[in-house]
Amino acid sequence: MAERTLYNKIWENNRVAELPTGQTQLFIGLHMIHEVTSPQAFDMLRERGLKVAYPQRTFATMDHIVPTHSHQRPFADGQAESMMQAIENNTKDYSIQFFNFQSGKQGVVHVVGPELGLTRPGMTIACGDSHTSTHGAFGALAFGIGTSQVRDVLASQCLAMDELKVRRIEIHGKLGTGVTPKDVALFIINRLGVKGGIGFVYEYAGEVFDSMSMEGRMTVCNMSIEGGARAGYVNPDETTFAYLKGREYAPRGADWDKAVENWKEYASDQDAVYDEVVRFHASEIEPMVTWGVTPGQSVGIHQNLPEPSAMTNDGERRSAELAYSHMKLSPGQKPSEIAIDVAFIGSCTNGRIEDLRAAAEVLKGRKVDPAVHAFVVPGSMQVRKQAMDEGLDKIFTAAGFEWREAGCSMCLAMNPDQLKGDQISASSSNRNFIGRQGSATGRTLLMSPAMVAAAACNGRVSDIRDFNPMGEALAG
Repeated sequence: MAERTLYNKIWENNRVAELPTGQTQLFIGLHMIHEVTSPQAFDMLRERGLKVAYPQRTFATMDHIVPTHSHQRPFADGQAESMMQAIENNTKDYSIQFFNFQSGKQGVVHVVGPELGLTRPGMTIACGDSHTSTHGAFGALAFGIGTSQVRDVLASQCLAMDELKVRRIEIHGKLGTGVTPKDVALFIINRLGVKGGIGFVYEYAGEVFDSMSMEGRMTVCNMSIEGGARAGYVNPDETTFAYLKGREYAPRGADWDKAVENWKEYASDQDAVYDEVVRFHASEIEPMVTWGVTPGQSVGIHQNLPEPSAMTNDGERRSAELAYSHMKLSPGQKPSEIAIDVAFIGSCTNGRIEDLRAAAEVLKGRKVDPAVHAFVVPGSMQVRKQAMDEGLDKIFTAAGFEWREAGCSMCLAMNPDQLKGDQISASSSNRNFIGRQGSATGRTLLMSPAMVAAAACNGRVSDIRDFNPMGEALAG
């Protein structure tokens, strides 16, 4: 079993009791909620006459169902409006801080938490959303949970959880031109499989992660869940501390200095023991694009789509055959032969300011192909404001992208942003499951924001390196 890792330290520090089931009762330091998975949880509290145990540790926003064309109320979709009213009433009734439109802090839950300094090293964090693993970028243990568990955290500030194994994933060397954190995440999932992380927490380490920005680390940790891991994290370091310093909810003054010294202690020890260690070299990774219906079905931009007949695993072969049938693609096809209908930049994976900067850099002086519907959705109101202060919105609109309000948008399409029919989307989001972007026959290609921008201009999947002659590193 793993010993002296960040996972072990945080787990032990937040262990409340051992339950008769053999599980650990784990204290949750930060609980974040949104409008989709919280209404039923609050109803359960009311049915049992329970209160929220620590309302000051729960923070709410709305992101999944909000329209991005306009935030005007009431929403045209009656169900969306009902869900909005529910979170407004619930946060008011239980005295929970709510980042609504009027606050200027609304946005995707996994963008809002870090940018406000709510997410910090050494924390246990939970949210009723699978991509809560994002917060692990700060050296935290962050878990996506179901609605009944949302109820449990509201009522007790604890979760019943099984202990996990720790797999250390090291990537050494320096990423090549045009290779981004999104490509790193897709590469890892491709190599280890969409089920490879079941029962594990992933610790990301090595020179690639040491030199990666916080926003890049968030992208990789965000997609840990796509590789089957329960969570993913990067050990806290000076990059972490520099990002957090001065943020609204971060400690200040003497409290800041004490906090940093405490946070440093959570990092895995030099002699930490891991259940598994996997090593890759950065030179193995090139810009990636998915071709199938799981995030693991991907290739490097210069690779041909794989032959199912060459796959030795029966399950992988059947999954590939299903993917080709749904995606209307062919084995041996080049990614650059795939034309797109929609280009979407946004989501909790790639809706941050660095992502928008990277895409805008590609779009300067270029135009979106007339056959492509392209739009960009900032991850939060604060990201949107910063992008506009930097003039990024003007670059996007001049190129032919629509500039939208903050929200989850087409990542999961629980809002008006949806694919139509069998449209094919170049998307900076995290999942390419069948029906994920709002149409049962819609098709999704996952890639970095810069690759989405390049595809939008060419009308087909393109190598970002052809758009980046200076060889500068890109975000996302």
